[in-house]
Amino acid sequence: MKNLNVLISGASVAGPALAYWLHRHGFTPTIVERAPALRDGGYAVDFRGEAHLTVLRRMGILADLERARTGMGYMSYVNDKGRTVAKMPADLFAGDIEILRGDLSRILYDATKDHTEYIFGDSISSLTEDAHGVHVTFERSAPRRFDLVIGADGLHSNTRRLTFGPEERFVKHLGVYCAIFTTSNHLDLDHTGHAYRTGNRLVALYSARHNTEAKAAFYFGSPDLDLDRRDVARQQAVLTEQFTGNGWESDRLLREMRYAPDFYFDSIGQVHLDSWSRGRIALVGDAAYCPSSLSGMGSGLALVGAYVLAGELAAAHGDHRVAFARYEQEMREYAKGCQKMGDGVAKLMVPSSRALAAFLNRYYKVMPYLPGKNMASKIARKAAENITLRDYRDLARR
Repeated sequence: MKNLNVLISGASVAGPALAYWLHRHGFTPTIVERAPALRDGGYAVDFRGEAHLTVLRRMGILADLERARTGMGYMSYVNDKGRTVAKMPADLFAGDIEILRGDLSRILYDATKDHTEYIFGDSISSLTEDAHGVHVTFERSAPRRFDLVIGADGLHSNTRRLTFGPEERFVKHLGVYCAIFTTSNHLDLDHTGHAYRTGNRLVALYSARHNTEAKAAFYFGSPDLDLDRRDVARQQAVLTEQFTGNGWESDRLLREMRYAPDFYFDSIGQVHLDSWSRGRIALVGDAAYCPSSLSGMGSGLALVGAYVLAGELAAAHGDHRVAFARYEQEMREYAKGCQKMGDGVAKLMVPSSRALAAFLNRYYKVMPYLPGKNMASKIARKAAENITLRDYRDLARR
C-alpha cells in the first residue's frame, strides 16, 4: 500500500465519512477545518433508500442516527393567518431517516476522533504537487507534506478553487438564497413544521430536538448577489429587506434572528466539473457534485461518495491514478441522477409570482387525492438507490 498519508479539507459530512473509511483501509487521515469547532445547527438532512442505509450500516452508526432522528411528521403549508391550506407527507421531506446536520456532524466526529487528526480554525492556503506528494501551506499551521489531498469542503470549496480555478466556472446558481437558524418553538409544533409561501419567498418553521426548539428557514429568489459569506450583519440586513412585512410569522422571526447562535446564509447552487481530480488532489461530496440543498440528496450523496472514494483507493493499493478514475466511473451517473432532483425544486419551492404561489398551494391541497400523489417521493428514492455498492470492507485485512 502506498500514499497512506491523506489530508482532507472539511469536517462536515463527506470529510469525516472519508476519514472513517480511509482509516478502516489502513490509511492515515488528517482533517483541516476552517471553523474553530464543529458547526452546530444547520438544517435537517435526510437519508433514503438502501444505498444510503447500507453505508450507514457498514459504518456502524445507523443506530446513532436512529436515536438522533428528528421524527418529523407532515409539513403544513399555511396562509397568512396560520391556517393550514395543504399538507405534505413526511416521506417527501424526511426520507427514511432525517437528522439535524449538526447532530450528524457530531456523530461522524465521534466515530473518527480517536484515529483522525483534526485541525480546527485553519485552512489550506496553497497546494504544490510534485512526483512524490503535495506540499501544503496553511493560514496558521506550519507547512506539511501529504501523499494525497481531498477537498470535502462544500459548495464554496477552497480546495477546488486552489486546484481547478475560480468558483464561478463550476458553480451554477439556481436563483435562490436561503437562511436558517435556531429559535424558540413558540408555535408549540409537535414534530411538524409550517411553511408560508408567497411570490418569490418562503418562510418555514419546524420543531427540532424533540420540540424543545425550532428551526426557522427563509428562502427568496434572487440573481447572484455580491455578498461576503462571512459578513453576517450584511446578510441579515438583506434578509430583513426581503421579508419585512411579508406576513405570517416573518417579522417575529426576523427579530429573533438577531439573537440566533447559529445563523446560516448562503446561495443555493449546483457544482459541475468535467473531472473530480487533478494529479494527487481530488474532490468529494458537495465540492465535486453538489446537487443543491433543496434536492434532499446532498448528505446521502456525500456519504456514498466518501465510501466509494476510500474503497477505490484501498482496492488500488493507494495508486491514486487508478483509484480516482474508478471512483469517478462508479459515481458519475449516480451524481448526475441526484443533481436532477435539484434542478426544478427551486422554482416549485420559491415560485416567481403570487399567482403561481397560490396555484401551487391549491394544487398541494388536492395532491393527496390524486393518482400520482407519491410520484415525487418515488422518483427521489429511485435516484438515491441508483448505484450498486461494492463491498470494500475486507480490503483492510489484505
